Amino acid sequence: MATDPISEKLVAGLLRLLDVHQIGEDRFTGRHKKDGVGRVFGGQVIAQALLAAEKTVPEDRAAHSLHAYFLRGGSEGFDVDYSVDRQFDGGSFSNRRVVAGQEGRPILNVAASFQRYEEGLHHQAEGLPDVPGPDDLPSEAEERIRLAKELPEEKARFFLRPRPIETRAVEGRHWNSSEPTAPVSHSWIRAAAPLPDDPRIHRAILAYASDMQLLGTSMLPHGLSWARNEIVGASLDHTIWFHEAFRADEWMLYQSDSPWTGRGRGFNRGRILSADGRLVASVAQEGMVRRTKKRTDASS
Repeated sequence: MATDPISEKLVAGLLRLLDVHQIGEDRFTGRHKKDGVGRVFGGQVIAQALLAAEKTVPEDRAAHSLHAYFLRGGSEGFDVDYSVDRQFDGGSFSNRRVVAGQEGRPILNVAASFQRYEEGLHHQAEGLPDVPGPDDLPSEAEERIRLAKELPEEKARFFLRPRPIETRAVEGRHWNSSEPTAPVSHSWIRAAAPLPDDPRIHRAILAYASDMQLLGTSMLPHGLSWARNEIVGASLDHTIWFHEAFRADEWMLYQSDSPWTGRGRGFNRGRILSADGRLVASVAQEGMVRRTKKRTDASS
């Protein structure tokens, strides 16, 4: 994996951001984004909550499922506190409940389950779909430069910032298109620089990245775009099932679809497959999606 100093610095910064520090018995704190403004990214809070829970279970028990509910929007300007409740420890499984809060108010709660490794029956319904590989697609930097030309200067500047997660979209960056398309999306994703070998870190990075494209998939049939301020959206709940071992610094295909949208909500599903076709994780999310209300002239 060829990397550059900027990507290595970005990934190192992401690892520092996601790490949580113990401040009491089963209590942890997660850093806020440096120079952050606005709403905290949901994937960040999910990943930090997962790492907080991981610190309270034996190392031989890996997370296999996580169910999160977003209660209210958090701020990038404050650290996030995490309280872990050790609800169950059995012979093979452990369960934890995590509440994330800022300034004394809960913003997210998570239920996570962990399992000691064991062999068992195995099958997988589908492998990789017939899509171009990451080496056959334009780099993310090339796509962002092309699409930034369509945005106002302020948004273009934000859009062009390098990111610690590299993404190559199979269908192209159609999030800014006004042409309705099928609610299906494929993207190759990976950390932009090598990660440590700790599997907990790789699960946290996948949890972080899993919140990146789901909600937008439910908007594809409607030709609406966040970039044009046509939609107001927010995640409501988010679920991840970890199936197989993987490395988040190697290419994985994120395949998502939206079978239903209505009543101000969009439902989305995701499959994350390794480059050799193993299903390593499944994701589901429902989010609030509403048309932006147009301002009317008060004199009319």
